[in-house]
Amino acid sequence: MILAALAMVVLPLPPLMLDILFSFNIALALVVLLVTIYTRRPLDFGIFPSVLLVATILRLALNVASTRVVLLEGHNGGDAAGAVIEAFGSVVIGGNYAVGIVVFLILIIINFVVVTKGAGRIAEVSARFTLDAMPGKQMAIDADLNSGLITQEEARKRREEVTSEADFYGSMDGASKFVKGDAIAGIVILVINLVGGIFIGMVQHGLSFSQAMEIYTLLTIGDGLVAQIPGLLLSIGTAIIVTRQNKEGDLGKEMQSQLGDNTHVLFVAAGVMTLMGVVPGMPHFAFLSLAALLGGVAWYTKKLATTKAAQLQQRPTSASNAMSDVQPVKEIGWDDVQGVDVIGLEVGYRLIPLVDKAQGGELLNRIKGVRKKLSQELGFLIPPVHIRDNLDLEPNSYRVALMGVTNGEGELRHDNELAINPGQVFGTVKGIATRDPAFGLDAVWISKDQREHAQTLGYTVVDAATVVATHLSQILTNNAASLLGHEEVQNLLDMLAKHSPKLVEGLVPDTLPLTAVVKVLQNLLHEGVPIRDMRTIVQTLVEYGAKSQDIDVLTAACRIALRRLIVQEVVGSKQEIPVITFAPELEQMLHQSMQAAGNDGAGIEPGLADRIQQSLQEAHQNQELTGESAVMLTSGILRSVMARFVKYTIPGLRVLSYQEIPDDKQIRIVSVIGQSN
Repeated sequence: MILAALAMVVLPLPPLMLDILFSFNIALALVVLLVTIYTRRPLDFGIFPSVLLVATILRLALNVASTRVVLLEGHNGGDAAGAVIEAFGSVVIGGNYAVGIVVFLILIIINFVVVTKGAGRIAEVSARFTLDAMPGKQMAIDADLNSGLITQEEARKRREEVTSEADFYGSMDGASKFVKGDAIAGIVILVINLVGGIFIGMVQHGLSFSQAMEIYTLLTIGDGLVAQIPGLLLSIGTAIIVTRQNKEGDLGKEMQSQLGDNTHVLFVAAGVMTLMGVVPGMPHFAFLSLAALLGGVAWYTKKLATTKAAQLQQRPTSASNAMSDVQPVKEIGWDDVQGVDVIGLEVGYRLIPLVDKAQGGELLNRIKGVRKKLSQELGFLIPPVHIRDNLDLEPNSYRVALMGVTNGEGELRHDNELAINPGQVFGTVKGIATRDPAFGLDAVWISKDQREHAQTLGYTVVDAATVVATHLSQILTNNAASLLGHEEVQNLLDMLAKHSPKLVEGLVPDTLPLTAVVKVLQNLLHEGVPIRDMRTIVQTLVEYGAKSQDIDVLTAACRIALRRLIVQEVVGSKQEIPVITFAPELEQMLHQSMQAAGNDGAGIEPGLADRIQQSLQEAHQNQELTGESAVMLTSGILRSVMARFVKYTIPGLRVLSYQEIPDDKQIRIVSVIGQSN
């Protein structure tokens, strides 16, 4: 069609072909207009800008072809350019050339000034607002996806819809310029045909001025109308498309419901028309008949609504009849009970740019990296982090929750960077003093241009996204045991069964129930032992599970089996392990206390426990100053108790039993707790 339209610019067309093409052009414009009316959403007619371009090209090509025929054959009479042009010209002119020209100019002005200009402005504003709203819509989709409200497939469809909406309104902004240019071209072509035709008729064909005026005015007005009527139809279609709301709905039903359902408005309008109809000198029939029509429509609409309400009230109230006649209100069910997120991250509204990829936010990628790193280190898949904004938080604050319980929170300045004092710096930097939310170290919020200066002074400088990711990583590491449940353990066993099916078959449920396996793995994670080596853990549980069902005994057996991994996590590949031990007398006293208290640690005298804690803290600090790992070595009976004793009071101090030292490792005692010397 496009190539044929371009060919019409060059090749002459006979009048019959012009009639067919003009009729086709009118039919095409009418079809496009009706499609815009019956389309339920603007995006359902997403090809409209392209259709508008093709129709405009076709119409302009027909203008060129008809102009050629009018100027070459117009002296032969009104039908020289085809019956369609002659018919449109005769109807509008009605025997008066001046009236015909005025009517045609008014038609062009309506199209150009009113419809096209208004539609172009609406398209421009819609395109700008749609593009400005894209980041917020994308962020809302990501938030719904992270919170589990939608699936990956639904998120993909919604992103495609947002992109299509932006593309559509951007294209409509440009396509409206086609209609505007077409209206201007119609005025120019009118002048050319009229002036050029009169000149050619009088000079080349010897016609008088009145004859030339009669013939070429008829042809010019007819040609212009045949082109401008489809143009006006397309302009109206463009205006309808850009003024439609981007939601699904039938245009006719929406107009009926929003204009006709308000009976109060119709009654008032009928009253006003009645008053105008009874004023002397006014056309009484027109005003009063219209007032009667409005009043009748309002009365009928109100009566219909009253009848429906009465029918609803008179319906049977029994359960069976109510279910058959009236659509029941959906009863709430278990689907309406919203469970808590395993891992949740809430941010204040000023931190939204951190999670918005369109604004350069890197937090989502950082969190994904944290989950991947911890999953590899700990040995099981870390659950997704559900991110949402919370207007109840301070604008620059965030909160990390596990199972709906807050485990950490902090305050950020997303446009600044955090300079952390690792313990020794060579100066100070200007900024807002604070503390690192992950480890409580002294820190300063600085501007981005101070980064290099702060690094030269010995500060560790990180951006806001890294601060949140580090804090989240520290919280997940400390609470890894609470993230591991029955489903995760079953997945680990299923993965191991692919390579060692007999080993897994001999564990659950023949030797141990799944609950016991979950508890053992949670104990290991709680004590900082990764569960990557599931083969060794399952072998140990199969071996010792037949002898004892005690969780503490099974946990201790697994620790001994994993001793090489545990020691490697503490000291790496070093052959010598610096350890802190108890004096024999103190260790014997603690053994007796444990036996008396039932091995739960409650039998330690408070004063003695306080002195032990102080001594362990001093020894731990001395080890940190030397740059070596801090390890406490004790008996198997005391190990679990002392591990719980120091987990939160002295973070970083690892407690091992004598049986957990590999044979190829040497120990070096660096401190003895309770020694008088």
